[in-house]
Amino acid sequence: MSHTVRIWDLPTRLFHWALAACIVGLVVSAKLGGNAMVWHFRLGHAVLALLLFRLVWGLVGGHWSRFAVFWVSPARLLRYVRGQVLPQDTAGHNPLGALSVFALLGAVALQVGTGLFSDDEIAFAGPLTRFVSGDWVGLATWLHKDVGQFLVMGLVVLHLLAIAVYVGVKKHKGLVRAMVVGDKLLPVPVAPSRDDAASRVLALGVLALCGAVAWGVAALGG
Repeated sequence: MSHTVRIWDLPTRLFHWALAACIVGLVVSAKLGGNAMVWHFRLGHAVLALLLFRLVWGLVGGHWSRFAVFWVSPARLLRYVRGQVLPQDTAGHNPLGALSVFALLGAVALQVGTGLFSDDEIAFAGPLTRFVSGDWVGLATWLHKDVGQFLVMGLVVLHLLAIAVYVGVKKHKGLVRAMVVGDKLLPVPVAPSRDDAASRVLALGVLALCGAVAWGVAALGG
């Protein structure tokens, strides 16, 4: 008997797809250059707001969106790799998937952070460049252009390949669908994520605050 369980709350799902769209837009605008860099900066600030939101939502969001739930200890990872799979390993992020999430969020955070201090020495500079020395600006620019973008793209490709393996080889058919509709069909019942009107209003308030912080950072550039 299968059990339908709400795993991913609406705020988490919207965050996921909004971040994916922003990353695509950031890559395209960076490659186009020129006037497209205006959108590159706007999308960068949008990603900053999204990352701040995810940080907060990882503490107060739905059960399976909380960092404490899918945090990967060495013991849990070893158990999973050995094939000792528990219900919580298939409900939300499994240990390998959780590592992928943390790595990708960290890489995106690094890319956004270095972008705030980067300067192309032509027409565009991050809003925080005037607060640090030229050496730090140069380091941030190098990390942003020559390291970070390839790290993020590599992790995105790895993420997509992992999904393809789980769906095509391991036959986890509901993996992508769950991030669209929120529910998963599970062999045993597990605790659902809260996803009611109150939690969505809370998420909207958190996002508004995070957006205000991102706007404030952008405004520091004058």
